[in-house]
Amino acid sequence: MKKISVVGIDDEAPALAFIAHCCCKIAYVTLEATFQNPMLAIDYLQQNHTDLLILDINMPYLNGIELLQKLNYKPLCIFFTLKTEHAIKAFELDVIQYLVKPVDFETFEKATRKAFEYFKFQEAMAVQENMDFIMVKSNYLMYKVHLNDIRYVEGHGEYIILHTTFKQYILLERMHHFLKCYAYFGFVRIHKSYIVLKAHIQAYNSANVLLKNGQKLPVGRSFKESLKTLRLKL
Repeated sequence: MKKISVVGIDDEAPALAFIAHCCCKIAYVTLEATFQNPMLAIDYLQQNHTDLLILDINMPYLNGIELLQKLNYKPLCIFFTLKTEHAIKAFELDVIQYLVKPVDFETFEKATRKAFEYFKFQEAMAVQENMDFIMVKSNYLMYKVHLNDIRYVEGHGEYIILHTTFKQYILLERMHHFLKCYAYFGFVRIHKSYIVLKAHIQAYNSANVLLKNGQKLPVGRSFKESLKTLRLKL
């Protein structure tokens, strides 16, 4: 597994110095750049895709949430901030960790390791790209569900409902974890409550996604930009 690339963005120089200091001590990360100005960071990130952002939220000109939403791709992100008030929004954006300053090295390292383990998982699962089914646990039983039968995934907090052609499966799992496990099959999040397969999308606009079976699902405001970047074969 190669090292993961990191970009740090924070309007406070001491915070960036802390990020740089920690990254130098972690063998599996490479700190590519740091920015105090989020506008300069946007320009850099649009041209240089990175694996992981370590990102402050409360910054002048452009806050961290706005910056993340403006990107034309979706890197993993650790929010590194003074306040807890944005934790719910971070959850909606599938941020992998929310660190509240001050942070010690051990806490910082655990957050970056979580990102590293995610990429290792993705690498390990890449060999299964030709599979046409997933295995899910529902009501204490394991089911083999073919991708062609899956219509969409609906989130309800601590559990999700897998809607298929023939039945519904209730899984004790959160949306972000399901997507982390199965994104390589082509699952994409279009709303805080909905995940669909790219292959099943017939058409979409800024408000809705139309599936090939005729079902229409809403597009969440936070997911409009990411939906535009998908390479869909419509």
